Amino acid sequence: MKAFMNRDFILETETAKHLYHDYAAKMPLADYHCHLNPQEIYEDRRFDNLAQIWLGGENPDGTFAGDHYKWRVMRSNGVEEAYVTGMTDPFEKFLKFAEALEMAIGNPMYHWCHMELQQFFGVNEPLTTESAKRIWDHCNDLLRSDPSMSARGLIRKANVAFIGTTDDPIDSLEWHEKIAADPTFDVVVGPSYRPDKAVNIHKAGWKDYIAALAKSVGKESLATMQDVLDALVERLEYFKAHGCRASDHGLDYVPFQDYTVEQADAVYQKALKGEKLTVEEVEGYQTVILLTLGKAYHRLDIAMQLHYSCLRNNNQRVFKRQGPDTGVDAIGQNTCGGNIAQLLSALDETGECPKTILYSLNPADNAQLGTLIGCFQGPEVPGKIQHGSAWWFNDHKAGMEEQMISLANLGLLGNFIGMLTDSRSFLSYARHDYFRRILCNLIGTWVENGEYPNNEAALKKIVEGVCFNNAKRYFGL
Repeated sequence: MKAFMNRDFILETETAKHLYHDYAAKMPLADYHCHLNPQEIYEDRRFDNLAQIWLGGENPDGTFAGDHYKWRVMRSNGVEEAYVTGMTDPFEKFLKFAEALEMAIGNPMYHWCHMELQQFFGVNEPLTTESAKRIWDHCNDLLRSDPSMSARGLIRKANVAFIGTTDDPIDSLEWHEKIAADPTFDVVVGPSYRPDKAVNIHKAGWKDYIAALAKSVGKESLATMQDVLDALVERLEYFKAHGCRASDHGLDYVPFQDYTVEQADAVYQKALKGEKLTVEEVEGYQTVILLTLGKAYHRLDIAMQLHYSCLRNNNQRVFKRQGPDTGVDAIGQNTCGGNIAQLLSALDETGECPKTILYSLNPADNAQLGTLIGCFQGPEVPGKIQHGSAWWFNDHKAGMEEQMISLANLGLLGNFIGMLTDSRSFLSYARHDYFRRILCNLIGTWVENGEYPNNEAALKKIVEGVCFNNAKRYFGL
């Protein structure tokens, strides 16, 4: 029997162990998509206890922030919401989580939590109800007394070279400016452009957002569709000047309607008046924005990330109280591969297709994405169109293996830009280590099965590339 999560965790062959320990483990991290707060990075936030950094919950102002992965684990164990997101005693919340985690055999959260305890706190024993108090006291002592356990210290411990946060077009980016001007912190923190609120013309709050977008470009209002497009591009250029290397679109599905700007303007005027829009009109408006921004991304050398097929905010009771991203989302089913092809083709036809990373939350789309990306590659960079890493409900061992096997079968795994955290936690960098172990185990198995030669130089290039070097090249780090 193997020891619990030891040095060779997940590594089943000697080749896998060699590739991981000698190459993968030593590489820096490019965490090109996450939801960290840049203000907390600049201010070098410290945390009072493990519940605060791990679980979060309701803030004094009534908002909610924390790790919704962990909230789902607790809810699945029948934990009362007061202990999940409420402002209850921190240790009691932590103990409830420990009770739930014991039941999470086979869940990636079990592995992630223990990897975080090992990597950042030196804790190697399993978290149980019996060990919870010891682990709680040990970790809290480090969080409070060790200078390296601050936000910046945790980033340095994880050997992070680049962080791509997720930011609204109207954001001032003041914290990114301050980080960039701080000579004591050498990790590059770039904003990522997330224009969802402008794109979602059919969702609540859109009209108010358009008014805020107008103010961000010094205007009283945006009277026409062209005004909206100009404002979005102006803000994108502002982001580029502040180190933006990627955009990110969180779409229910990828739309495509062959609309002109004039047609989209008619839809825009209807929406401003509060009139009901048809599905085609919504998609036409969205397509015009996506095409305009896609061309701007190409001109500015910004990668376009498209995330889709998430069925969001399913529990209305929880959503109405806590807002989005609080653990009540699920995998959606959308047949929008043809729309993605039309979108990329329209951009490609004018020579303005940007670097693009495609993520579907539905793993049934893996093969479709693996074949789609091969249709629009270009000479600008190897792997210009990427099948993004196993996302959200798929970033477990089986999901990562399935995504990489599909990519290897249908494309070039060696040009893959690798893992990201997609997280709000400063401890989540352990997910990169999890991914790297899975990657090396997969490659090691192929080598030992005689499916790829034991060529040291080639294997080193592939492993180091997927772990960091490909992302470094792709995002121009």
